[in-house]
Amino acid sequence: MKVVFASTKEQEDKIQELADYMFTFIFPNYYDDDEIANFKKIKVLHTSKRHFEYFSTLKEAYQVITCLQTIISILEYKLKHPKDTEYEEIFNHNVSILEDYDVFFPFYYCQFNSTVKSKLSMSIYRKAANELLI
Repeated sequence: MKVVFASTKEQEDKIQELADYMFTFIFPNYYDDDEIANFKKIKVLHTSKRHFEYFSTLKEAYQVITCLQTIISILEYKLKHPKDTEYEEIFNHNVSILEDYDVFFPFYYCQFNSTVKSKLSMSIYRKAANELLI
């Protein structure tokens, strides 16, 4: 008999939180709003109920979470070190794991190029620095 632990609601929430983080904090540094809107349209990093059934065990959900966290860390590092290719292999490995779990992330390391947009540039996807209720 083999005991398997099912993924939890918190893990599903964490996966969605990491996907949202990519759209809010990572993509606006590399792509303009039209491209990001297209990513949403083609369902980049989109997870549905079917996905959560596919990575339904604790191990599988943790693998997806870890892949997303690793990709985020690498891309944040690349913002400060745009010419560095030290983590390209790790990036590509994590992208392939996401593909194994049918999470659509159609990017290569080189697509996050060194022409980083200014941190001061405006984006509808970037989190607001402050919020004012009127």
